[in-house]
Amino acid sequence: MRTTEIEVRTGRRRGPFDITVECERFVEDAAAGGDGLLSVFVPHATAGLVVIELGAGTETDVMEALDRALPRDDRWVHRHGSAGHGADHVVPLLASPSLTVPVVAGRLMLGTWQSIVLLDPNADNASRSVRLSFLAG
Repeated sequence: MRTTEIEVRTGRRRGPFDITVECERFVEDAAAGGDGLLSVFVPHATAGLVVIELGAGTETDVMEALDRALPRDDRWVHRHGSAGHGADHVVPLLASPSLTVPVVAGRLMLGTWQSIVLLDPNADNASRSVRLSFLAG
């Protein structure tokens, strides 16, 4: 198994962050044209990973939907950090901290419009770590 860690600089901005290019670069090197599985893992309690289409307003739609589902107010028992931070701790129920993507002939088998995205609603952090691992087939 090959593994590496990437840093995603969020600049304390909430949102979806596209990490597809970094995943593709890693797989190009790690898979060396072979088949296997890419595992992506975010070791943070207030972020998750999703495979979605970005662009054409999706980024705004995603955050608005998340805020409707998990309002950023004082209803949460978990209250340290910025306003509504308790909602951030519930995000992993909706966006898992890990995902797996098949790799065939050294390429991620994503659909035409799919991207690998770090979903980070927590503005308290300026950067996030993401662990990439490739398991050869």
